[in-house]
Amino acid sequence: MRPTRAACLGAATLVTLLTCTSVAAGAATDTASPHTGGKARTITLRAEVKELTRIPATGDPAQGDRAIARSDLSLFDDPTHTKIGESHVACTTTRGGDDEAEQCVATYVLPDGQLTVQGMYFNYLDQGPFDNAITGGTGKYEKARGSVHSEPVQPRVRRFTINLV
Repeated sequence: MRPTRAACLGAATLVTLLTCTSVAAGAATDTASPHTGGKARTITLRAEVKELTRIPATGDPAQGDRAIARSDLSLFDDPTHTKIGESHVACTTTRGGDDEAEQCVATYVLPDGQLTVQGMYFNYLDQGPFDNAITGGTGKYEKARGSVHSEPVQPRVRRFTINLV
């Protein structure tokens, strides 16, 4: 199947894709944890969607539909939004209709390694907040565990609070 660029995307797909988008180096607080070498940290990022494709490109989301996105990542408090990394997200709709659900897998490419995140998104037509699980990483994020909390900031932009434990 050949990807089709979507000119107009449903709110649920946009929210889902923004959901899975962010992680990098930033302010950190140290606490004991075996997964982070004794240093639990919180990283706050800004994710701005740069590419978004939905397959198929038209119609309401149905089981088996795919959505793919790429976002630029910057530190949330940086007023210049200097890019420090990217997120790459792939989602599959598992339940269509008004009670839509999608499973998404994301990889955040950061200066010192990659971080992987996974989770389900349920009926996010209101573009509300959500939480995902950190499943691992490479480099500085090897054996990473924790969670990512996401909140909308403006259209196509979300704040990600990454809690490494």
